[in-house]
Amino acid sequence: MTREAFDQSFSEEREPRKESRATEQQSPLATLTPHDIVRELDHFIVAQDKAKRAVAVALRNRWRRLQVEDHMREEITPKNIIMIGPTGVGKTEISRRLAKLAGAPFVKVEASKFTEVGYVGRDVESIIRDLVEVSVNLVREEQRERVSEEAEKETEERILDLLLPGSRDEGDSPASLSVFLQDEQGQAHEETVPFPQGRAKTREKLRSLLRAGKLESREVEFEVTKQTVAHMQMLGPQGLSEIEGQIKDMFSNMVPPRKEKKRLPVSAARKLLQQESEEDLIDEEKVVELALVRAQESGIVFIDEIDKVCGQSANQKGPDVSREGVQRDLLPLVEGCSVSTKYGTIVTDHVLFIASGAFHISKPSDLMPEFQGRFPIRVELESLTPEHFHRILTEPRNALTKQYSALMATEDVSLDFTDESLRELAQLTAEVNSRTENIGARRLYTILEKLLEDLSFSADQMSGSKVTIDLEYVREKLSDLVQDRDLSKYIL
Repeated sequence: MTREAFDQSFSEEREPRKESRATEQQSPLATLTPHDIVRELDHFIVAQDKAKRAVAVALRNRWRRLQVEDHMREEITPKNIIMIGPTGVGKTEISRRLAKLAGAPFVKVEASKFTEVGYVGRDVESIIRDLVEVSVNLVREEQRERVSEEAEKETEERILDLLLPGSRDEGDSPASLSVFLQDEQGQAHEETVPFPQGRAKTREKLRSLLRAGKLESREVEFEVTKQTVAHMQMLGPQGLSEIEGQIKDMFSNMVPPRKEKKRLPVSAARKLLQQESEEDLIDEEKVVELALVRAQESGIVFIDEIDKVCGQSANQKGPDVSREGVQRDLLPLVEGCSVSTKYGTIVTDHVLFIASGAFHISKPSDLMPEFQGRFPIRVELESLTPEHFHRILTEPRNALTKQYSALMATEDVSLDFTDESLRELAQLTAEVNSRTENIGARRLYTILEKLLEDLSFSADQMSGSKVTIDLEYVREKLSDLVQDRDLSKYIL
């Protein structure tokens, strides 16, 4: 069953069984086997097969859980994952692509931004509130797409009402109307179009002109609802930003929306009227209910820099509010608890948590034992080799070389890379990483940007030309820079 079918069944039965609601909501995953998930991730991430297999199994298990009996379903909880590996090897990208593949609400947070409750800093429960916010926006966009066709029809009728007020009623109609028509050269000129007698026939004549795009320049005057926005700013710690948002929402709901008159061409008016029609057709109560279910059943939270909240060494004293304190606060979320949001209460029992860290200073065993136990699956991501860098430059759908070629094509410049040049770039990237900080594939961004700096600057003056990046070009631009260690540290 598709998600649209599920939404329809949800509206027809206001209090459905949790089993039906969860099973149908997760139905898109039924066609995604672990092999399919890994194959899709391969299009964007090179290597890291162990990590891909781990997340693929975790995602498939969410669908499997929904197929078991009621009494067992609630007992099966997600097997949270902790990814261990240097920066720039694909930890975040794997999680982001996984969430996009499943159509699941996804939030990425840095553990170092949080502190223990009672101290200045973000409260860890804000993670779940952000997840619900993402889920609401995700469901609202899906609902907007569902009602877009009906909204287009309603928008067309409203524009016809503005062009010919009262045309839905019976009676005489104007004998003619001035419209702007385009000639063969695309120049608009005003012309008087005769109409048949009778408002219904006149309306249909206007409809045909509107659909043909011959009324786009005609101005219409209409009213739109202007939502009142509370302008305020609270000075203080970052944690007050959530309170500020709640107060703004409260004041916005207290002040009724007001109407605002606008006079715009039909082309511009259509966008505003379309948006207003979509808002009227969307059932906000249904959006919130669907969003809460989706956040609970398929939400994914990615906690980066988890190694930064490892405990201090024994000889250090003082409150550890941003390390073990954060771990203690994260424990209830990961284990499962209820969190109050402005949309309602969400239970985190079945939210999938994926943590990641480089652990180049600390190690996973430095985490609190209770926290370690909440992440039973550990995956170590391998460091990238020159061969990996070469594959990253050629295989992914969003490879950097393809991105730069697309950018240059906008200036009518054809950009090609030879295989020898790409292998040289991969070798140079690995060499710089080994001598300075190892930032993984992110080093490719710096290397390529430096390589194509002159071309990017002059591309607008090279329209119609073809540029081939070969081995000699790469060595001319980068070899001296790479060999000079002092320059490498600052430039590459």
